[in-house]
Amino acid sequence: MADNENSTDVQFGGHSLVWAGDWSPESARFAASSASRAGYNFIEILVAEPEKVDPVMTKDLLEEFNLTATGCLVFNGDTDISSTDTSKVDAGLDRGRRAIDVVAAWGGTIIDGPITASLQPFEQPASKENRQNSVNALRDMADYAADKGVSLNMEIVNRYESNLMNTAKEGMVYLEEVDRPNVFIHLDTYHMNIEEDGMVEGVLAAGDRLGYVHVGESHRGYLGTGNVDFDAFFGALKQINYTGPIAFESFSSAVVDPALSDALRIWRNLWTDSDDLATKALAYMKERY
Repeated sequence: MADNENSTDVQFGGHSLVWAGDWSPESARFAASSASRAGYNFIEILVAEPEKVDPVMTKDLLEEFNLTATGCLVFNGDTDISSTDTSKVDAGLDRGRRAIDVVAAWGGTIIDGPITASLQPFEQPASKENRQNSVNALRDMADYAADKGVSLNMEIVNRYESNLMNTAKEGMVYLEEVDRPNVFIHLDTYHMNIEEDGMVEGVLAAGDRLGYVHVGESHRGYLGTGNVDFDAFFGALKQINYTGPIAFESFSSAVVDPALSDALRIWRNLWTDSDDLATKALAYMKERY
């Protein structure tokens, strides 16, 4: 069993998709054991299809490998809570509640991801109705999650995957509209590198409402081999005394299933060795935070 103690209160985790493309019993065991062996404190599990995640099996694995877990929720076009089609909003709310149930059942307290709308290219700006439907639905999800001791962390993603908001400042305005104490900002360096004025401003804008962090390189490969200014980013986290979860995220079609790989636009693979990638990523993050 890995010694997962850190010198700070910060918990470092890795997205399960670094090691496995699904959460079947075999894949889950491989991912959990690999994350533990690499020295991570937690693993982030995709719960976009809650029915495919067994919370009892997951809880047992987490205990076996001395890990905790967060749940990553993603909506698609059929479950878009910002849609003007009420059937899609209802389907999204159902998916969200089931994901919350699964995370709570394994003992988790955190859901992250782009939970304000579907993750897809849009060809026009969000309308007032799109935004209000998203706000109303997220309030509903937040209240449901609060009853189960779960927080929601809304990921700010780039313009090619969301038309609702793309910067931390925009996220803070949306957060005020939702007005729920268990809803926080989730920043991702991959998306920040596209949209923010720099790697500092977004962190400072979120301040104490920053609840979750994804660390990913500009090309989603090995940390330090792209053009993200990680020194500035981690320096900004220190400025706000951030002590929340920090999760490494990287994708390769060598690991992720083909459909998901296509959805994430993984057209070229920058790595094939999950263990080497994850071990070096953790060392890279700890050197800076």
